[in-house]
Amino acid sequence: MTKNIKDYVQNADVADVKEVISDMMQKARAAMKTFNEYSQEQVDEVVQAVAWAIYKPGHAEALAELALKETGLGCYEDKVTKKRRKTLGTLRDLKGVKSVGVINVDVAKGITEIAKPVGVVAAVVPSTNPGATPANIAMMALKGRNAIIIAPSPKGLTTSQLLMQYIHKEFEKIGAPLDLFQVLPPPVNKAITKELMSQADFITVTGSANNVYNGQTSGKPNACVGAGNVVSIVDATANIEEAARKIYLSKTFDNATSCSNDNSLVIEAAVYDDMIAALQKEGGYLCNEKEKTLLQDAMWIDGKRNSKTVAKDPYVLAQEAGLESVESKNAKFFMVKETGIGKEFPFSGEKLAVVLTVYKAANFSEALELTKEILQYQGRGHSCGLHTTDESHIEQIGLEIDVCRLLINQVQVYGNGGSFNNGLNFTLSMGGGSWAGNNIGDNLSYKHFLNITKVSRVIPEVVPTDEELWSTYWQKYGR
Repeated sequence: MTKNIKDYVQNADVADVKEVISDMMQKARAAMKTFNEYSQEQVDEVVQAVAWAIYKPGHAEALAELALKETGLGCYEDKVTKKRRKTLGTLRDLKGVKSVGVINVDVAKGITEIAKPVGVVAAVVPSTNPGATPANIAMMALKGRNAIIIAPSPKGLTTSQLLMQYIHKEFEKIGAPLDLFQVLPPPVNKAITKELMSQADFITVTGSANNVYNGQTSGKPNACVGAGNVVSIVDATANIEEAARKIYLSKTFDNATSCSNDNSLVIEAAVYDDMIAALQKEGGYLCNEKEKTLLQDAMWIDGKRNSKTVAKDPYVLAQEAGLESVESKNAKFFMVKETGIGKEFPFSGEKLAVVLTVYKAANFSEALELTKEILQYQGRGHSCGLHTTDESHIEQIGLEIDVCRLLINQVQVYGNGGSFNNGLNFTLSMGGGSWAGNNIGDNLSYKHFLNITKVSRVIPEVVPTDEELWSTYWQKYGR
């Protein structure tokens, strides 16, 4: 480089940005050249190193404290829990999985699968998780012997840099190339992030609609995922107290920073009053119409979300909205009744706030229709939940609702991104499939960071007869 980082910070222009990214890419490719010679055991040690860098006692705590101070988003205790839980779960998912060389042999089909890297990964991560998301994606990308460069939000830069320090310290222990994991230098902005996307081999974006759009239109292979707007249904057969507890936990976790926090709740009329009462016992405060208006005015200014009310403690929301009752000031979360859906009804969308929008449905069929309308407005493809004891309702909602994740009787925010009590893999990035305009519908995993060479060998020829292929058609329609 002709300019050092200090020069770049003081005099950032297009040429500087290209040069900075080019230098980072060269370092990443050099590190990958060494990394690609690693055995499966060595690769797994690199993944373990990243996991230990964030899981090590004191590290998750320091990252959570810095993230909260830096971004002002979320809750310290929940951030610590998120970092440790997601790291533990992801490492469990990756343990013993083949990702180097021959990973599968199908003798009957004569196919041998050989795993290879996708290249240098550009990972754009949100301000809501500047420590947890980079570590989570890095574990998956490194499992496939890729290098990774993190593009944090400007507010999350310092947290991501601290994570990098922790990771590099572990890499030094095992002799791994430090440049396998890099973070963009300051000032992080749209220009340098976009340039990183243009030079990387593979892109993953978790976060804002603009960043997701940039990733998906970059011309590069990508796995980009955006906002959610989780809707959960409580039907007439649900265990009300259990459902209320789970919805409370989901709504309030990390002050609703996740795409998987419950946003709207559709309740069957037969259990509506009981469910509201159960949620109130969990600390929910049901706003009256005047308070709902005050809350809406505080959360949206000229149609845009007010940053002062994003992912804040409940008392901050109450203060910003001017809610005066003692109960509202002591609430753990807020509930607002709603009947409308769409831009004119902002509570029907994703809020990133400890506010739960409540709808009443006459019956289960109406609950499904309301859920479809809400998700059609925002969140289609991502996920929804159902609290029930009726198996037929589980099958019906599975057939009718266009989401990639449907959680039954679970804490949505815990389960969507993988849990120890469900079969979804751990992640902080969840695709919504074609419904959401995403390339992936799965939970992001190490598989998305692998190229697979299929070696095909000759097997005994099997040619079907005409009868085998068309007999049922001929029987119904003739030849």
